Amino acid sequence: MPTSGISSIEEKKRLVRRLAGDGRGFAERYGFRVTNNPSQLFQVLYLSVLLARRGDFRKAVDAAQALRDNGWDSAARMARSLHADRVRVLREAGQRGDVDGLADTLGDLARAVVDRYRGDLRRLRTAAQQDPARERRLLAALPGVDDQVIDLFLRETQAVWREVAPVADRRALAAARRLGLGRSADDLAGLAGSGESERLAWLVGALARVDLEKRYAELTG
Repeated sequence: MPTSGISSIEEKKRLVRRLAGDGRGFAERYGFRVTNNPSQLFQVLYLSVLLARRGDFRKAVDAAQALRDNGWDSAARMARSLHADRVRVLREAGQRGDVDGLADTLGDLARAVVDRYRGDLRRLRTAAQQDPARERRLLAALPGVDDQVIDLFLRETQAVWREVAPVADRRALAAARRLGLGRSADDLAGLAGSGESERLAWLVGALARVDLEKRYAELTG
């Protein structure tokens, strides 16, 4: 049953303050810091790859945490890992389906980041001259990275890569529509505040959680 959205600008701003009030986006809510640091950027990238797969998002988060906790917290360390070890860790974290293929993809992704950018996605940003369209093209050239993965990655990293803002993934936009906050990333940026890419990242991350966790009733009741 559709949820009735809110209409007045005052109500919208109150809801935005509530959603973005904890000062954390989606990744940080689950223990992945978002800073302009090579290791943390790579962790957000492979978290995005896992979240883009079908299935329970909590299993994707569990798998990303397991990879990090196993010591593969950077592209260089992931690139040196063994395929069989990645398969084992992913299976133990609850991943199902083509886990062998997923393990291959993650290994290929790590090696590509090492080979092309010396393990540092900030070099991708520099190669793109901080042009959002070029950044998207370079990201799309990495193994396992499609448009959905890019939206998930940039949803988080717009907090530090401010040139890519505004970005909102399909989950965040679905929640925004149901809650009456708008229908586009530009609409959400207007509510977050001009130039507030960090606050926007918090807002869209919170909206994505609302949709994934089906928490509409607590916000509109």
